[in-house]
Amino acid sequence: MARVSYIEAGRQAVAEEMRRDPLVWAVGEDLGRGGVFGQYTGLADEFGSDRISDAPISESCILGAAVGAAMTGTRPIVEMRFSDFALCAVDELVNQAAKARYMFGGQTRVPIVVREPIGMWRSSAAQHSQSLEAWYAHIPGLVVAVPSTPADAKGLLKAAIRCDDPVVFMEHKNLWPLEGEVPDGDVVVDFGKARTVREGRDVTIVSWSAAVHTAEEAAKTLSGEGVEADVIDLRTLWPWDKAAVLKSVETTGRLLVVQESVSVAGFGAEVAATVAEALHGVLKAPVRRLGAPRIPISYAPPLEDEVRVTADAVAAAARDLVTRINR
Repeated sequence: MARVSYIEAGRQAVAEEMRRDPLVWAVGEDLGRGGVFGQYTGLADEFGSDRISDAPISESCILGAAVGAAMTGTRPIVEMRFSDFALCAVDELVNQAAKARYMFGGQTRVPIVVREPIGMWRSSAAQHSQSLEAWYAHIPGLVVAVPSTPADAKGLLKAAIRCDDPVVFMEHKNLWPLEGEVPDGDVVVDFGKARTVREGRDVTIVSWSAAVHTAEEAAKTLSGEGVEADVIDLRTLWPWDKAAVLKSVETTGRLLVVQESVSVAGFGAEVAATVAEALHGVLKAPVRRLGAPRIPISYAPPLEDEVRVTADAVAAAARDLVTRINR
């Protein structure tokens, strides 16, 4: 084990996979100088400009070229800089990359990784703060990964690079400096396998990305009150680990889904509906979701905080679920 940051874990994954497979390469804006956040630092020196490729400011051009390159045998890593900017290339991803394998009857595949930094970060305002993971989970043909720890940032990214299908890899900007233990060696994290963050018998809290840490903080508060929460980190939203969530809720009888993104039509609704349909006879309280209201994210920190899902809010919602049975 080595203790590294979330951003360094991702950088290591890219470097190791590029050394392992000469068909892996990266393209995007500012990669030659290490990337906007430093996630490609030093890679241009090692691999050269052919494999760490700087591109002009045209997301549709970047992704379109990478899709073609993937279909002809290479494995591109596409840096979209911000998930908000990736919307300029949504046709190339959703209508081309996601559908090519199906429309060509399996004669071609699109082994591409689209890295999209997501989430609220340092007053980045409405056009630089969105978490749009639910959009991509809705699209057949796409894999959606949302790592919350340095270990998963590395292990899931390695899995994404080796995957023969297009992967939308969503990294939360606020997690870049987070440090954690990362296993040594070539450790790959499987898609569709949730991580149990904390075990508990009273309420299940399901989350992903940065919201996992909010949920974990809330669970520690609840534990001091005698309420033990089972906290689950989904890791990937498609595929997602239905079995792990259902098994937990069968024990606790209560479910709270926590997400940073807008609650309306968010992926939390999919988790909530799945549990409600499968375990309606087991639930001790109605399923509950916590997410942002359906408004743009403001630049001003006090207004940004108004839409933020806090540990206090998570603890209060979980507390309410647990006490309902006693009423």
